[in-house]
Amino acid sequence: QVQLVESGGGLVQPGGSLRLSCAATGSGFSLYAMGWYRQAPGKQRELVATITSRYVTNYADSAKGRFTISRDNAKNTVYLQINSLKPEDTAVYYCNTNRGIYNYWGQGTQVTVSS
Repeated sequence: QVQLVESGGGLVQPGGSLRLSCAATGSGFSLYAMGWYRQAPGKQRELVATITSRYVTNYADSAKGRFTISRDNAKNTVYLQINSLKPEDTAVYYCNTNRGIYNYWGQGTQVTVSS
């Protein structure tokens, strides 16, 4: 069983930065890819970035240049650094990992970008 707990969201002004964290419980963290998704009000959940067990990263076009995904296997944690935040980045950000037939999600952390 895997539990994912996100943190680090909040209210930030345009142009600001945030670092989101996702702590995973259970074993095997280092063996699996991790991902960040987001869901804005009235929109579908969308992929933001992924990182494999070998630290290969992939970003949605909308995330390239301002978002950085990273992981610390010693802490069972994956991070999402977001710079130059824009109002359109406002969303609930979710952590995800897929292990075969099991797909795990965290509860999400709210990011609101507003002046």
